Amino acid sequence: MLSAAALGLCLVAAEAGAETDTSDLVSKDFFRVCADPANMPFSNQQEDGFENRIAQLFADKMGRPVQYTWFPQAVGFVRRTLAIGKCDVVIGFAQGHELVLNTNHYYTSAYAIVVPQGSEIADVDHLGDPRLQGRVLGVTAGSPPATHMARYGLIGDARGYKLMVDRRSESPAEQMLADLQAGEIEAAVLWGPLAGYYARETGAEVVVTPLLKEDGAPRLFYRITMGVRQGELSWKRELNSLIRRNQDEIDAILTEYGVPLVDEFGRAE
Repeated sequence: MLSAAALGLCLVAAEAGAETDTSDLVSKDFFRVCADPANMPFSNQQEDGFENRIAQLFADKMGRPVQYTWFPQAVGFVRRTLAIGKCDVVIGFAQGHELVLNTNHYYTSAYAIVVPQGSEIADVDHLGDPRLQGRVLGVTAGSPPATHMARYGLIGDARGYKLMVDRRSESPAEQMLADLQAGEIEAAVLWGPLAGYYARETGAEVVVTPLLKEDGAPRLFYRITMGVRQGELSWKRELNSLIRRNQDEIDAILTEYGVPLVDEFGRAE
């Protein structure tokens, strides 16, 4: 559900300093992308997602056609795609995951709270706001905001939604927004790209506010990179160069999809 190759799996390890460069495994004929076939707004098989758009942008710059390997972003995603050489890059991967070698980040976003316009809590910007006490909040079970909600005593009244699902058959983020519109929950706490996109898609009259003021761990903002195989140092550098030279176009795509962008330190831009 979270994408950025399942955000909740990240935050461990870093690149080793003296790896052997294995970038010769990367295709010279195609821009080969590992992607989820049904995970909007990130990617889908119709290539409607913003990661699809960024992949096409890079492929155009490199003069290669895009070639996809489709697999749901769940347990085994990297092992059954990137790791065995079926594809060469995951377009969205949270910084710090040991399963891949991360490029430089190309955007930073944060979890957000989504509240109906005109609500008494429409201006809430942190989960510690006392006005949230006793209210029914939707939250992705096991996600970082749930830890903060537990700390503030909000979990007992919360409604939980699944973290890892096959998006071909379930869409918890869409369900959360539908429940918000129906009045079954009073606010939705979602990963920012999901919050921004589905708020726009549903046409709901809501306020989407990034959660940038929480104290203590875990942090609620994440730097999103591209992921390549460990050891592919030259390939990583090539992608870093593409990110640097095309950042304005990347930002425009992300903005078009409603992604809440913050700076690399989790501050509003």
